[in-house]
Amino acid sequence: MAIVKPFKGLRPTREIVQELACLPYDVMNSEEAAKMAEGKEKSLLRITKAEIECPGVDDIHSEVVYNKSVENFLKFQQNGWLVQDDEAKYYVYAQTMNGRTQYGIVGAAACADYENGIIKKHELTRPEKEEDRMVLTRYLNANIEPVFFAYKAVPEIDKIVKSIVEKKQADYDFTAEDGFGHHFWVIINPETNRQIEKLFTEKVPFTYVADGHHRTAAAARIGIEKTAQNPNHTGDEEYNFFMAVHFPDNQLHIIDYNRTVTDLNGLSDEEFLSELKKGFEVENTGTGIYKPQKLHEFSLYLSGNWYKLNAKPGTYNDSDPIGILDVTILSNLVLGPILGIKDLRTSKRIDFVGGIRGMGELKNRVDSGEMKAAFALFPVSMKQLINIADSGNIMPPKTTWFEPKLRSGLVIHKLE
Repeated sequence: MAIVKPFKGLRPTREIVQELACLPYDVMNSEEAAKMAEGKEKSLLRITKAEIECPGVDDIHSEVVYNKSVENFLKFQQNGWLVQDDEAKYYVYAQTMNGRTQYGIVGAAACADYENGIIKKHELTRPEKEEDRMVLTRYLNANIEPVFFAYKAVPEIDKIVKSIVEKKQADYDFTAEDGFGHHFWVIINPETNRQIEKLFTEKVPFTYVADGHHRTAAAARIGIEKTAQNPNHTGDEEYNFFMAVHFPDNQLHIIDYNRTVTDLNGLSDEEFLSELKKGFEVENTGTGIYKPQKLHEFSLYLSGNWYKLNAKPGTYNDSDPIGILDVTILSNLVLGPILGIKDLRTSKRIDFVGGIRGMGELKNRVDSGEMKAAFALFPVSMKQLINIADSGNIMPPKTTWFEPKLRSGLVIHKLE
């Protein structure tokens, strides 16, 4: 069963939380981060993306950048911008997007659970990204940003969360610049904290990495590293745990993750459409944007026209947790055999567009001449994600897009 413990959070004061909180490090480049932090002295980006304060440094993974992160982390604490809670506790973190709110519990997940498969993953990690977050964690001796976990909903936990948010005013409550709401409650009742810990231990057999595979892997490696360095290791040290926000699966919504390609592999439009008809029912829907309405239905934007593509029966395997995925069907029927794009991780001929950008972004990229064609996919479901993780399989690259993103800085977990 899953181990999820309370911890003594390091948190901003209510007055500065909106200035301090920021998007995760991996959804922006350095230039975008600098712009987001402009005029915000207390932005956590000055710790998570410290290269924005290191002019003239080309390598964002250099010792200079990591040392600047440490310097700023200490400064934030010395200035009273981040204050440590006296007692270990859980926190409720809720997010609102388009009138829908999802409620998660912030707690410390066990590194051992990642190693023994209690924490399940559905993506591969890239070594360089994993190493970067591991080094930053080592320098800061803290989990500076949370990871996004899911678990199969437990009614008793839902009831506790509902009681908290109905009876207590949120400790933080703000709407970010992207229009998404962020709400945060500190659970101060010791008995409530004990109940939550007991329920995770008794009712939650597995947790699932939804977003943050690199931070999860890095945190687990740090735990192993610190264990080896401590001859008096007991297993109860804070470094054995890392910070995650645990959301019940029935509250989560995955957004589509779409593809654009630079060329048709030497084919004309007509030849390409003819090749598509071998595996799809192809219908020209005109110049108006067409969004896929169901599993195994795709839309294509090409030369000013939208096409509805329905995969023909027999071209996919609904009994295979990977074969049922539309990203797999697109790769097996189009990207590989027709366009010659074999490795989605390395090919320069394909790009990925999160559904949060809207269908208009696909049209714009093609109309601008930057891309030749765009494919929109029906989003993966939480049930599919869990089935894949439970079966030990790995999803193809760029399959899931979770929104809203967790704001970093609402709470931090120190490893000592």
